[in-house]
Amino acid sequence: QVQLVESGGGLVQAGGSLRLSCAASRNIFSFNDMGWYRQAPGKQRELVATLTNGRNTNYADSVKGRFTISGDNAKNTVSLQMNSLKPDDTAVYYCNAHWGYSREVWGQGTLVTVSS
Repeated sequence: QVQLVESGGGLVQAGGSLRLSCAASRNIFSFNDMGWYRQAPGKQRELVATLTNGRNTNYADSVKGRFTISGDNAKNTVSLQMNSLKPDDTAVYYCNAHWGYSREVWGQGTLVTVSS
């Protein structure tokens, strides 16, 4: 069974940084893509960033230039470095992976709170 476990969330002041990690139960290159999504209170879950084939990245416009997604194959982890955080970045952040034909798994989520 494929599992994803997120870590690294917490409370930070606006302008600060956090690094989220997502540990996968298998080689990250075995996935078609991996990504980070977030869901703020009262809002729909939205895409933050994706990593395809271990190197191609895609970002939501709202985080471009501030967030960086990266993969570490040796550790089976995908990380999200978040800089210049804003209160609007407050959300539960979820790790996601796709593989095979429409197979998908989600992590349990980690809360990021940015205070003003």
